[in-house]
Amino acid sequence: MKQNRRKFSSAFKAEVALEAIKGIKTISEIAQHYELHPVQVTQWKKDFLAHSAEVFEGDQKQSDE
Repeated sequence: MKQNRRKFSSAFKAEVALEAIKGIKTISEIAQHYELHPVQVTQWKKDFLAHSAEVFEGDQKQSDE
């Protein structure tokens, strides 16, 4: 029986990634809570950290003026 791929919103991924970054729970605990594979949680955390600086990119243009 074929299993359908689950799709997650950006907001959900960010929520999971932030929980992993906080470090209050282990990656395994977070994965179990959200019914995800621990590797998926780790990847979302890595992606979140890699792209977090992009949030502030527009601010530099405004402060230079």
